Amino acid sequence: MIKDIYIKVFVLVLLVFTACKEKAQNIEEEKHKFTNELISETSPYLLQHAHNPVNWRAWSQEALDQAEKENKLVLISVGYSSCHWCHVMEEETFEDEEVAKMMNENFINIKVDREERPDVDNVYMTAVQLMTGGGGWPLNVIALPNGKPIYGNTYHTKQQWTDVLTRISDLYKTDPDKAHKVANSIAEGVQNVNIVDPSSDHEGLTENVVTESIRKWKPKWDHEWGGNLGSQKFPKPVSLSFLLDYSILTGDESAKKHVKNTLDKIAIGGMYDHLAGGFYRYSVDNEWRVPHFEKMLYDNAQLLSLYSKAYMVYKEPEYKYVVEETIAFLNREMKNADGAYYATLDADSDGEEGKFYVWKEDELKTILKDDFELFANYFGVEGQNVWENGNFVLRKDILDSVFCEKQNIELAAFETKKKKWKNLLLAKRANRVRPGVDDKIITSWNALLINGFVDAYKAFGKDIYLENAVSTFNYIKKNSYNDNQLQHSYKEGGKRTIGFLEDYTFLANAALNLYGTTLDNNYLKFAQKLTSIVEADFKDETSGMYRYNKEKSLIATLIRTDDGDIPSANAMMAHNLFNLGHINYDVRFLDKAKNMLSSMKPLLIEYADSYAKWDALLLNIGYPFYEIAVVGENANTLMTELNGRFIPNTLTVGSTTKSDLPLFKNRYEENETYIYVCRNNACKLPVTNVETAIEQINNF
Repeated sequence: MIKDIYIKVFVLVLLVFTACKEKAQNIEEEKHKFTNELISETSPYLLQHAHNPVNWRAWSQEALDQAEKENKLVLISVGYSSCHWCHVMEEETFEDEEVAKMMNENFINIKVDREERPDVDNVYMTAVQLMTGGGGWPLNVIALPNGKPIYGNTYHTKQQWTDVLTRISDLYKTDPDKAHKVANSIAEGVQNVNIVDPSSDHEGLTENVVTESIRKWKPKWDHEWGGNLGSQKFPKPVSLSFLLDYSILTGDESAKKHVKNTLDKIAIGGMYDHLAGGFYRYSVDNEWRVPHFEKMLYDNAQLLSLYSKAYMVYKEPEYKYVVEETIAFLNREMKNADGAYYATLDADSDGEEGKFYVWKEDELKTILKDDFELFANYFGVEGQNVWENGNFVLRKDILDSVFCEKQNIELAAFETKKKKWKNLLLAKRANRVRPGVDDKIITSWNALLINGFVDAYKAFGKDIYLENAVSTFNYIKKNSYNDNQLQHSYKEGGKRTIGFLEDYTFLANAALNLYGTTLDNNYLKFAQKLTSIVEADFKDETSGMYRYNKEKSLIATLIRTDDGDIPSANAMMAHNLFNLGHINYDVRFLDKAKNMLSSMKPLLIEYADSYAKWDALLLNIGYPFYEIAVVGENANTLMTELNGRFIPNTLTVGSTTKSDLPLFKNRYEENETYIYVCRNNACKLPVTNVETAIEQINNF
């Protein structure tokens, strides 16, 4: 009897639960009139388009096969979750039922998250650059069923888009031979861009090549506002990092001054978030005043490294502040619970670009009261910083030390006042609609951040920075490395994207950086393991370089050698080979790195700014390069002191125990710690303190 009652109750609960679930599903269907295949994806960008009336699909061979079967053109639209103009085109065009009907009837429609599939983005961005001379996102391409493009461009208005759809669809139906001819020509052009002529001219890797590349680059410098001349400004950390190394090695004061001016202007300008820390993507003007408001992990990671390194050279207090505040921002707003970092913060909130970050003058007066006048003077809230609709972008004209001197204010007292302003405004800002977070964990970008943390630790000696680096590395290794394979993008419960060259080379580089800081051999072994995987799975025999991805499923074999938003993965591989070659005295690795660099020589002479990671390697090869080996029980202490000095063109490694590595072999002595300064396997007599070791370098 009691058992029967339990059964009836269970059935009743089950029926109620089922009815509630069906009701919830019906409500969801009513809420969204359309749902396409992207609903099963986990990329925030793809999910943004899951309820468009367009029958979007994710990138796959199956989608291309369907296009072949139905003899339809393929429409490939590439973007990312924090892309402002991607949002605009979606709202104006992809949410329009009339446009969607046209797209669905005539095309197989594919949406691509460029952060998840940078290989697809790179192929079609190259195609669009060949067709139009420019590029950007959203990237919209129309291709044959085999993936070869016949049309491409960026943002379109609704009218422009419908005109393009009609014109290209008609061309394919009425003159397919012409369409194929155009597509084959563009695909051939994309492949030609990725051709690299191998070279082994090691004798040509000299100081003169560096000098010539700088000579051709200097006329492009903006000596007033920093960076390169142009209507927009990108920070380009990899270029500035190379230039800083070059200026110290050669004593080029004009280069050193240019780097300082650029870093100052970025730090005081609107590209830096003066309330919460962290850098926006780029400046839409030539004076770093108004940013494009998205915050990318890779920008902040590289700028951490750059400002940390620059602090060791210039000892500018504001650089330390920028590093501290940026790390605080990353840990507060872009870190997941387990120790890795999200990809991006959106530029838009509540449907408007920058709305979360900008201020009205009346609003500031109400919040700051009697402090408004000094605040307005500090941040230039007097007309010149008005952006749109009466909104102000907070930016400064001078560094804090100069401002305090002009205002006759003690710097310490001003810091207290600034902290008060910050707390008041951040409390107000917290009530606004926050920008969306793209919570993908991208391996290569997190690897750049590991280096950022390590470089900050070297510059400022805060253990927490090294702890951040280690925890991030451990997370990536645990969640994105399995069966000798890296994943490019990881998300709990989400679809994973197989790793690209940048993931392997950047993480190997981060492991080497951790090895040189912690003296833990496990990092060295992991770097060697990743490097061997790259050699086995990515090597391109014809060029002597490495392919962007393992598979050859795209219309061209991608071999990227230039720096974009992030350093060239091939250049990073060459750096890893060079460093491992010195650690192990492996001539094969050293020759391989030199061969790769030799192939790049013509390009880095002509376009130093786009090949700065290669130029940085040329500094190591064209100028004297030193191995510093610290051996003994006190190696950690001496290593910390050495890493706190800015000494370009050196590889610093250490061991607290006996080791068979060539740099340490037969050099360990109990109760003693020695520093060996070596060059090409020839070493000076061992010394016991850092100052003497530096003297040996200067007088080698």
